[in-house]
Amino acid sequence: MILSDTDILARLEEGDLAIDPLDDVDTQVQPASVDLRLGSEFLEFRRTNIPCIHPTDAREVDEYVEETHVPEGDDFILHPGDFVLGTTKETVAIPDDIVAHVEGRSSLGRLAIVVHATAGLCDPGYRGQITLELSNLGNAPVALSPGMRISQLTFTELKTPADRPYGEERGSKYQDQSGPQASRIGNDPEFATGDADESGGDGEPDR
Repeated sequence: MILSDTDILARLEEGDLAIDPLDDVDTQVQPASVDLRLGSEFLEFRRTNIPCIHPTDAREVDEYVEETHVPEGDDFILHPGDFVLGTTKETVAIPDDIVAHVEGRSSLGRLAIVVHATAGLCDPGYRGQITLELSNLGNAPVALSPGMRISQLTFTELKTPADRPYGEERGSKYQDQSGPQASRIGNDPEFATGDADESGGDGEPDR
């Protein structure tokens, strides 16, 4: 069951679902979703002359990205073909019986801005800000302003609560993250053991 605005507000009131800060309920709570705003931190990908990036090498990943902070009142210009990591201003906490989906806003989609490449899922039990995979698929640069509504979350209630929710007990990589986070795929158990399997290790998403 997808939660309506009535359901979302009830769960927020109960406190098991949390979105903080939720400064403008009337604007941000939509009929079946909640709009989230853009934070002020971005991870940009450097041009590099090395043959490739090894995702399992944390040093290479860290050297490939650099953080940019956009002061209040300024814009981040996303150029055609660019890919950067952004973050939501809000921190969310998803209860064990709900899965949340990160969606783009249609008004930005019509400007060719997309907010995620693959990481569109917030698992039951997830806590933290949400890293956004921002791309400009158009032909003109687009100014993105911290504080603008950039994405939306929809919520689906599970038939039963997750038995093994996202979190520290299962070694989830991005729990309680703050700001945009680069890939931590090197922490996946198949790379630590050298025994990769087709299931993708611990079954958690790269959130």
